[in-house]
Amino acid sequence: MTSPNAVPDRMLTRIGGLLRKAESTDNEHEAEAFLAAAQRLATKSAIDLAVARAHTAGRERKATPVQRIIPIGAPGKRGLRTYVQLFVAIASANDVRCDVARTSTQIYAYGFGSDIDTCEALYASLLVQMVRASDQYIKSGAYRSATVVKVVVEKRKGRPVRRTVQTPVAGVTARLNFQMAFAARIGRRLAEVKAQVEAEAVPSAAVATGTALALRDKELELVDFYSRTSQARGTWRGPQASTGHSAAARAAGDRAGRAARLGAEPELPAARGQLTSPDAGGGQM
Repeated sequence: MTSPNAVPDRMLTRIGGLLRKAESTDNEHEAEAFLAAAQRLATKSAIDLAVARAHTAGRERKATPVQRIIPIGAPGKRGLRTYVQLFVAIASANDVRCDVARTSTQIYAYGFGSDIDTCEALYASLLVQMVRASDQYIKSGAYRSATVVKVVVEKRKGRPVRRTVQTPVAGVTARLNFQMAFAARIGRRLAEVKAQVEAEAVPSAAVATGTALALRDKELELVDFYSRTSQARGTWRGPQASTGHSAAARAAGDRAGRAARLGAEPELPAARGQLTSPDAGGGQM
């Protein structure tokens, strides 16, 4: 028997269609006729009937949205919120919706399996690049020459008075600001790529092309799945640089985000934790 890979898809589909007709009819004579026709084609092409049946089933199996848990890091690990920000930025450009656990230790991704696969591959690569770039920035000591504006409260004549002061930027502040800007820039870059690809696929919004309708149907199916499946309460508001704002660190992070490679091939194997049940207390995004 020749390899099924050498057989044209249209022949496998044709034989599989005849098999389905044979299996779905209640008329014994029709079933025999369809089966005989399928067998004749299979014999001429040296195709196993089971291969043709599996091929047709695979082509007709409709993809549906799924929920997947994405581990981000162990509880208490510093910087988890910027890691979440990076994944959410990637997901937004790949038709994936996210709920974020209250602890930022994991994300609940909702989308089609292939889209979530793309997000995970991009995240594995870009996380390595973000952490590496922020480490290099901190080790360079460049952040030490910058200052950050903080609000302090003092008592004057028994009354609290707020005033702003310039203080040196702490390493943790610089790192968080760097990573926040990196993730934000990645989100903008990916959104631009998505808009360009969709514009090329659907030249005119006024024309109801098959591609445009398919994209719209996909979006509606995902929205419906998310509304039925998500148990999130509230909205995830993103990382908060509670230790202060560093313009220099954000500028450096933005530059690194512009230079980051957007290839989907992970640079390091992505560690995956054990899947757990969703924490409904997380926020949505």
